[in-house]
Amino acid sequence: MSTQRYDFIIVGGGSAGCVLANRLSASGDHRVCLLEAGPSCKSLVVSIPGAFAYFMFSKKYNWQFDSEPKPDIRHGGPVFCPQGRGLGGGSAINAMIYIRGHRRDYDHWAALGNRGWGFDDLLPYFRKNECNERGGDDYHGDSGPLYVSDCRNYYRINEHFLKAVKEAGYPLTDDFNGPQHEGAGFYQFTIKDGKRCSAAHAYLYPAEDRENLDVRCGAQATRILLEGKRASGIEYRANGKTERIYANREVIVSSGAYNSPKLLMLSGIGEKAHLDQFGIDVLHDLPGVGQNLQEHVDACVLQESLKTDGFTTSPAGLLKLAGEPFRYLFGKKGKLESSISQAGAFLRTSEDLDVPDVQLHFIPLLYDDSGRDLKLMSKNGYSCHVCVLRPKSTGRMSLGSSDPDAPPRIDLNFFDHPDDRKTLVEGLRLVRKILAAPSFDEYRGAEINPGPEAQSDEELLARAKARLGLVYHPVGTCKMGSDDLAVVDDELRVHGLESLRVVDASIMPTLIGGNTNAPTMVIAEKAADLILAG
Repeated sequence: MSTQRYDFIIVGGGSAGCVLANRLSASGDHRVCLLEAGPSCKSLVVSIPGAFAYFMFSKKYNWQFDSEPKPDIRHGGPVFCPQGRGLGGGSAINAMIYIRGHRRDYDHWAALGNRGWGFDDLLPYFRKNECNERGGDDYHGDSGPLYVSDCRNYYRINEHFLKAVKEAGYPLTDDFNGPQHEGAGFYQFTIKDGKRCSAAHAYLYPAEDRENLDVRCGAQATRILLEGKRASGIEYRANGKTERIYANREVIVSSGAYNSPKLLMLSGIGEKAHLDQFGIDVLHDLPGVGQNLQEHVDACVLQESLKTDGFTTSPAGLLKLAGEPFRYLFGKKGKLESSISQAGAFLRTSEDLDVPDVQLHFIPLLYDDSGRDLKLMSKNGYSCHVCVLRPKSTGRMSLGSSDPDAPPRIDLNFFDHPDDRKTLVEGLRLVRKILAAPSFDEYRGAEINPGPEAQSDEELLARAKARLGLVYHPVGTCKMGSDDLAVVDDELRVHGLESLRVVDASIMPTLIGGNTNAPTMVIAEKAADLILAG
């Protein structure tokens, strides 16, 4: 069995882990090992922005978790919970939308007692992280590792969506990450020269030849090794063998909102009563591990289209796109150089609100069940998805077994709080108002979902639940703070233990009002500074 030693061991090569591996190894003074259960993600398919849908079917690049079924959601079936598997993590399989969230999201973290996590504290890290093709300014960086670009080769129906938003009385914005967050507009994307710019492409691959950085793929961590209350190393499996490596300074868990708490629990760190159920020796009773799960619930308005200029999986639709692979392979041009989700909005469902409470993703196809409903997608149509930005309901991630290969149990617990139900229903009404605007007159066919017969709050909520989905933003299961359910402090050190930190989206005490990939990288940027200063 290996007795190799490193200064830092990072468990998980996702959006946070790639940043940490780069920053902690940059000086050359520290030996760093990055363990990743999945593959290297250097394949062509990962680089193609338009290949997003493929990853919903891929077990190689996607953990493909499912939630615990609820009788009133998706007709008693589970909600699909994709999670990136491989270097880059979620940033290797996501829709590449670059969003930070609202200033107030981070100021709220600071108000909860987390020093140094307000928006003004984190803005320098966002700028450090970013290389925006529009150039740098007070809000944006122009020389960071993560390339951010404008939408290219967009479907023309997106212009009708933006015009309809304005006709419905809502504002437009040309920069969701600038001074005016509220409004509708085209998203920016982590795409460079027609290729996906994942955290691995931005941070890890440029650094992987460093002699002091050891990147091990296909290495699934099974246990954090503890010596008393100090994390001393990691036990992992690779190529059918169990190995151990040791950390002189710190073990850093960066495996995401599902796998990070899972690893802690398998290591005997968690709620005693829960670990006792599986015969796991409790080495550190920490009740908050796995609690406080928050996600962006997604409900859709599906509309048939009278025109055929969107995307379909019908024979005619696919034939129309037959030349796109060649356009991409021989010039990185065409539909495949862009994400399919190109325009959206951050809007308020009530004028009484100070900040947007829903996000919209407009898509030029009939999109449900994470794109896995191919029959639905074969019809001409378009979708507008609405998500509750700051849910008040919280769920839980727990173990289903002491076997490291067993998937976690995910109880999303949506709609436990009545305000979340109200926000979602009002968001659907808002979307209907936009899709009824004159700019859609030449497109508008029958409404498939919720359907014209659904008018009351109860009917709309029931129809939303029948096709309920996610925006793939799980957070909070190793929350930062000082309350009874906090797992890490404001320097991301696990409470009550030494030399162990959690650095990923699981530390967010509350869900930010937007896509979580960019904030996760910024969490890691800040964490790297905290670690190196320690």
